[in-house]
Amino acid sequence: MGRGSLFLAVDGGNSKTDVLLGDASGRVLAMVRGGTSSPHNLGLPGTIEVLGKLIAAAHARAGLLPDTPIAVIAVYLAGADLPIEVSRLREAIAAQGWARHTLVDNDCFALLRAGTSMPDAIAVVCGAGNNCVGRAADGRTARFVALGPISGDWGGGHDLADHTLRAAARGEDGRGRPTALSAAVADHFGLPTVEAVSIALHLGDLPMTRIPELSPLLFEVAATGDDVASALITRQAGEILAQHRVAATRLDLLDRPHALVLGGAVLQACHPQLHHQVVAGARTQAPQVDITVLSTPPVAGAALLALDTLNAPPAAEQTLRTAVAQYPPSPFPA
Repeated sequence: MGRGSLFLAVDGGNSKTDVLLGDASGRVLAMVRGGTSSPHNLGLPGTIEVLGKLIAAAHARAGLLPDTPIAVIAVYLAGADLPIEVSRLREAIAAQGWARHTLVDNDCFALLRAGTSMPDAIAVVCGAGNNCVGRAADGRTARFVALGPISGDWGGGHDLADHTLRAAARGEDGRGRPTALSAAVADHFGLPTVEAVSIALHLGDLPMTRIPELSPLLFEVAATGDDVASALITRQAGEILAQHRVAATRLDLLDRPHALVLGGAVLQACHPQLHHQVVAGARTQAPQVDITVLSTPPVAGAALLALDTLNAPPAAEQTLRTAVAQYPPSPFPA
């Protein structure tokens, strides 16, 4: 395929979706952003509707007609966790005729490609939730079911916030160890006690959607040396390290050079207490690991995975990375 071949790349999470339209030289012709496209949130028809509007907007902003031929579309979505979910998404997206060739998988694979070009690599994502994927140079992949507590998952910003509130309540009423989280949680919501916070949440005076605000608070309190808060962060570090260890073991990478990409809002914040434990632990269990904290939008990874199928020239990757860094996505609708 020539330098003029066009591609579409999609990174869709639980809160936003980025669509990038580019060509095989790595040029970015348009980038647009909308809301969630996760089939877990919208159902499959809703996902297709959101993607269709964003793709049409990308064509328009690039000055292309809607029927302009596209060589490949690479779609990486939150909620594409099980093989049957990936298969259904691929069939539904291919049926739209948006491109001649269709790639579909979990959004963690886009994040992984955005973070490294090493063929042997693992990504651990700790944002609202937790997930991990890996790939080996021979084409093997490692992944987890990642369906939340029902599949054994623990951690991520929402989980940490829930445990922060629980520890604060127990520390206040005596069922748990005393902790500075109690006063911090009450103060965060402007109420006298954690008990008052719990009652306000129960009665609807405080919306449950505010609980995730407690995740950053946990790290602030832990930084003061609070044992209870620090224990939660240590547990999160252990979960991240367990995911890396298991994925690396499945891919026979523990004693071989490989990349570890750390992504998601919690890990990308590089909170010292969490970051240092993760880095030290990863190097202990895999001495040849090369650790990177993601600094590139995951949609760049989706675009690079598209370029990988287009026999793009070697310079295309750096062209694309530079372009994405200089090309913020336009909101949609305008």
